Amino acid sequence: MSNGSPTPPDPYRSDAGAEPGTRWAPEPRRARRMGMRLLITLGVLVPTCFAGWLIWQSAGGAAEAGGSTPTLMPLPQDPESREGSAGSGGEPGGGGGSDAAGGKPLKGMTVVIDPGHNPNNRYHAAEINRSVSIGTGRKECDTTGTATASGYSEAKFTLDLARRVRAGLRERGATVKLTQDGRRPWGPCVDDRAEAGNRADADAVVSLHADGAPAGRRGFHVIIPESVKEGRADTRAVAGPSRRLGRELADSFREFTGSKPASYAGDGNGTDTRGDLGGLNLTRVPKVFLECGNMRDPRDAADLTDRSWRDRAARGVVEGLAGFLTEKR
Repeated sequence: MSNGSPTPPDPYRSDAGAEPGTRWAPEPRRARRMGMRLLITLGVLVPTCFAGWLIWQSAGGAAEAGGSTPTLMPLPQDPESREGSAGSGGEPGGGGGSDAAGGKPLKGMTVVIDPGHNPNNRYHAAEINRSVSIGTGRKECDTTGTATASGYSEAKFTLDLARRVRAGLRERGATVKLTQDGRRPWGPCVDDRAEAGNRADADAVVSLHADGAPAGRRGFHVIIPESVKEGRADTRAVAGPSRRLGRELADSFREFTGSKPASYAGDGNGTDTRGDLGGLNLTRVPKVFLECGNMRDPRDAADLTDRSWRDRAARGVVEGLAGFLTEKR
């Protein structure tokens, strides 16, 4: 309550001591501090707002031109494109696939790679045991394949090698398709594997395998289709080209892996001709099987389970295919 006497100044108010009826003005030092804070704030906000305006303008311009909003940060590379760049960066199956001018020597060519068997076949005995036509007779749809003494399966080996080969061929510009990439519940059956190459109108097909012969038998061999005409099987037109593909593949595989041709199969020079395999009997395009080694022999198994050896094996397959496809042009 006021009693008419002057109210003493409040020491906790910032305007204590100001003349009555006048507006308080900050002290000069405080004013300078506030001014500096204002300048700093403006110095941060103005460039930020300007950068935001530029980004908004770029996005709007791209949208008007029918494009998508520009990517402001690099996106991570997907696994498949990393596979496709194998070779020059030391990835599997590569090795300078592009020519000196940076071109793609296999552009326009289609290759089908067939990883023998399927890691999941062992869980589907009923499905893979049913018989299918191979032209000259009937056989089971598929098998589980073989394995090393330590349990490394043929199906796992062929899938790994197929992916390495795919990387090297894509480096050179080829279109590459796999008959299965480990995501199927089982199979495909041998007749479907042949049809995959036919359907793609492939320039070449390679079915990758590893043998299960008794220990002591070593080496690789390439199986070539016999010229047959029976039932659905008619390989007369592709037997010759398949033989050329097989010889190119055998020579290249031997060169890059250092492996010797199997002494227990075929002609002793790395090739074997057979007319009892559905994957070959039913093909209408050049196709061969490659048995990369004997999984039941300890020394061959040591190679097949070695990553660096599989790199060389993939290079051998890629170079062999490239040699055949280059001649075919």
